[in-house]
Amino acid sequence: MSQFHGRKEPVTWTFLGNRYRGPMSEILEVDLLAFEQGNSAQRRAVVDGVRRSLETGFVYTRHDLSEDMLDTTYGMLKEFFELPHDDKARFIAPDSHGQTGYTGLLVETAASSDVPDWKEMLNWGITLPEGHPLRERYPHRYGPQVLPEAAVPGIAAVLTTFHRAIEELQRRFLRIIAEGLGCHESLFDEMTTNGATLTRAIRYPPMAQAPDSTHVWAGSHGDINLITALPRATAPGLQVLVDGGWVDAVAPDGQVIINAGLMLERLTNGVIPTGVHRVVATPGYDGERYSVVQFCHPTPWTLLNPLSSCITPEHPQRWSGMVSADALDLVLYEINLVEHARRVG
Repeated sequence: MSQFHGRKEPVTWTFLGNRYRGPMSEILEVDLLAFEQGNSAQRRAVVDGVRRSLETGFVYTRHDLSEDMLDTTYGMLKEFFELPHDDKARFIAPDSHGQTGYTGLLVETAASSDVPDWKEMLNWGITLPEGHPLRERYPHRYGPQVLPEAAVPGIAAVLTTFHRAIEELQRRFLRIIAEGLGCHESLFDEMTTNGATLTRAIRYPPMAQAPDSTHVWAGSHGDINLITALPRATAPGLQVLVDGGWVDAVAPDGQVIINAGLMLERLTNGVIPTGVHRVVATPGYDGERYSVVQFCHPTPWTLLNPLSSCITPEHPQRWSGMVSADALDLVLYEINLVEHARRVG
């Protein structure tokens, strides 16, 4: 069983709704603001709740994101995705490997599958100044963002604001994880400053329009990054793998789903497992689904070497170090996003 190492003192539980019933049994709800503004006992309770919940790879957290910002973002994205295909295709970014711009239907494919996902996407991140060493070394991560401003006036500013807000939320949440690992809460701050963090808007069309019954909205997979934030979607569909079974995951009102990625699993020597998930239409649901997610990445030159606090005689080191950029490039190939080397036609 995965476990955290670090704090040993007893903890008072202050969870909001769901209660812990045993190892790896359910996703818990915690409060980011209680960690940041509470007393020492409240902070410990949040750290312990995150520690326990991430044994599943997932946790829900309260947040202070603007609901108006979420509504505005979804409204403008819907306006974009409702455009004719040829208009959306103008915003494909060649050789970006899906790191900015539009990605059409039946392209991204879960690494565990040979059947493309039934979804289309719009991707964006940050642009660093010309001459910045990260942009010079990793141009397809930090070059100009391809956003559909010409098709939906005002969308670039809205999406940029959204990206920055979620990015800061994730950096704040990583401080809880750092403490749970027995490290200083600032462990991830430098690692994620100018990280290759990617925000992705996804439209899942009605399943009745899919080419055949082999397709699902998104096949079973784990994310490559450190953590992923998923604010509320417009319809159910996300399912997470817990104790060998699929469990519906819907963020309660005012909360965000956080899941652990492969890079965090490597850094923690497997102490925090990758949150495996899929997106499937609920039986009987014949509509579409929108979601906006953000993948929190470290800087591409970060060495993902297992932390010493996660290596013990009972849990010896499982992985060697791997450069973050190399880990991401391998996964981009596996999920069919490298334009000149499509794994699935």
